[in-house]
Amino acid sequence: MFEGQPKGLFALALANTGERFGYYTMIAVFALFLRENFGLDPGTAGAIYSTFLGLVYFLPFVGGILADKYGFGKMVTIGILIMFLGYLFLSIPLGGDTAAFVCMLAALLFIAFGTGLFKGNLQVMVGNLYDSPEYASKRDSAFSIFYMAINIGALFAPTAAVEIKRWAEESLGYTSHDAYHFSFAVACASLVISIAIYYLFRSTFRHVEGGERKSGVTETEVQQLSPAETKARIVALCLVFAVVIFFWMAFHQNGLALTYFADEFTAKSASGLQAMPFDVFNLVFVIFIVYALFSLFQSKTGKGKMISAFVIIASLGALCYKYMSLNGDIAVSAPIFQHFNPFYVVALTPVSMAIFSSLANKGKEPSAPRKIGWGMLIAACGFGVMAFGSIGLLSPAEQAEAIKAGQDVNWASPNLLIMTYLVLTFAELLLSPMGISFVSKVAPPKYKGMMMGGWFVATAIGNILVMMGGYLWGSLPLWSVWTVFIVLCLISALFIFSIMGKLEKVAK
Repeated sequence: MFEGQPKGLFALALANTGERFGYYTMIAVFALFLRENFGLDPGTAGAIYSTFLGLVYFLPFVGGILADKYGFGKMVTIGILIMFLGYLFLSIPLGGDTAAFVCMLAALLFIAFGTGLFKGNLQVMVGNLYDSPEYASKRDSAFSIFYMAINIGALFAPTAAVEIKRWAEESLGYTSHDAYHFSFAVACASLVISIAIYYLFRSTFRHVEGGERKSGVTETEVQQLSPAETKARIVALCLVFAVVIFFWMAFHQNGLALTYFADEFTAKSASGLQAMPFDVFNLVFVIFIVYALFSLFQSKTGKGKMISAFVIIASLGALCYKYMSLNGDIAVSAPIFQHFNPFYVVALTPVSMAIFSSLANKGKEPSAPRKIGWGMLIAACGFGVMAFGSIGLLSPAEQAEAIKAGQDVNWASPNLLIMTYLVLTFAELLLSPMGISFVSKVAPPKYKGMMMGGWFVATAIGNILVMMGGYLWGSLPLWSVWTVFIVLCLISALFIFSIMGKLEKVAK
């Protein structure tokens, strides 16, 4: 899995891990913060949330254009500094009046613009590491590893957000409104770690930073593509971008409609075995077991097998100890459900890589566009799980009235969301890292920054459309809310399979 990869991959992946940890710590509680701190209704909070996400993913297009001219590394550094200022402003508790609202919006603009300079250009640098024939065959696996690193940061983010907020309330005496800002302050510290990693290991990837070096791409290489070939590649990429809009609109309901569902419809406590997944360290032990199992069967030395076996036994022992130590019910807060998606990404990445490696050895590995199409079908299945599990539940408006009146209501099992995130993660692993790899491979060399930015523009449009989940959240039956996303994912899958020949042609 990790063998034969350039050292620069791991340095860039770790730098991104720190930044993503801070970002997802903020995102885990942001929609709830908007409603509690400013008294916003679900639709308005959803509009602000999705507009912010849209800017976060649209501005890499601008960042890519700037990087094509001034260099990827320079934009990454400037982006981290601007993001730091945004998170710093957001972490200051100013209350819930108009002035505080305006300051919050200004902080969001800083964060979005800084991310625009950082995110896409860092991924272009990863792709540039694989432009040489020596590493070309490892491009897809590299982006799977890179994507896994992103999710290591995201895995701990919900727990950090919840626990730091709780600590501020219980130990420091802050009100719930002001305690949210402590969660936002985590992002400031994580960015300091990211920039430190970036510069400590810069020598391993400095040759792909761009600027005067032109990312290692010579003028001759740029001229190898005719205008017609360049146009064909750009058209193919734009078609893929059109499809992923609807994936991200559906997938990023994890921070909006799915979080609303966790907050308003899901059981507030768990006990026994059901409580185990809500402790992030239990999930880490499971990850240790998965990776140690792969190492056990792949290790070529007896010592390596012994170490792997020890890790498995120690992790199983730790899980047994944690289970035996459980005492009564534990509280389950809505944001904590967001750690299941990154957990599944980290745990399942070696599984997916092993499957596709086996298929590649047999000459049967699906192309990146085909993986994207299958990802859309699986995403539809994920929301199918939610639709089925929501049959018989009240609408959000009815649920709120019933709770207000002190009536008994039905609470959904936490397993419904846990299973949904599992299915959606399978879709994500097929679509997101493969899509990024496809862009880095197909994009014309002189437009790499712009085209990677185009991927994020598509993601941005999808994120803006996330607000649909907020506006659907009201009097409609829950099953019909999820059915909207099922239909959109199925239409997108049908479209991408209809143009598969064109996409696979440019990918060769």
